[in-house]
Amino acid sequence: MSILTNESEFKVLIEKELIPNVNLKSERPNNPIVVKNIPEGWKCIGSGNYAAVFIHHSEPNVVVKVYGKDLDGLEKEVQVYKQLGEHPAYSKLIQFGEKYLVLKRLEGITLYNALANGDRIPESVIKDVNIALKYAISRGLNPYDVHGKNVMMKDGRGYVVDISDFYKKGKDEKWEDLVKAYYKLYKKTLYKVPIKIPLKFLDFTRHSYRFYKKLKRKI
Repeated sequence: MSILTNESEFKVLIEKELIPNVNLKSERPNNPIVVKNIPEGWKCIGSGNYAAVFIHHSEPNVVVKVYGKDLDGLEKEVQVYKQLGEHPAYSKLIQFGEKYLVLKRLEGITLYNALANGDRIPESVIKDVNIALKYAISRGLNPYDVHGKNVMMKDGRGYVVDISDFYKKGKDEKWEDLVKAYYKLYKKTLYKVPIKIPLKFLDFTRHSYRFYKKLKRKI
């Protein structure tokens, strides 16, 4: 059963109002795309390297993920959702078009923003995500590019927001390294005495980690 109140009308809103007008531009590699010219009634709630996510006031239970130029990535994400099936820690594919996906909306705060706000990250969130990733593996997928910006928490529960790279091969250690840092560092310090972490410091840490992993692969 769809969580959309009117699938056909919403499809028209997307294809006749959002898609033709919104402008998605990639200005720098490995940085979120810049979103411009958002039509009235729509709101951008996030963007990645290849797509941006929007909500419309008429359908608060879903999000629309609009792809830029990487339409091959869209097709692969559709297949990932179909292969994944339903699980409480993941979103759900409702419908899709040539340049977009309509997904069940997951509400909460990312771990990245939780650190910035000084909000405690409960251990239950980490455990939920670990269980969710094991489930994805059992469905023949490869949890790839799971990190603090695409893991969300709400009321002590953990959710994986972005599974678009779960089709990729190879080993990705971002989540594994984050879990190690959680238990070895975070639980002993910031969990006990939460403080706000400046975004500049978080971004510096993120870029330093990326540089370190790239350097390590070359050695």
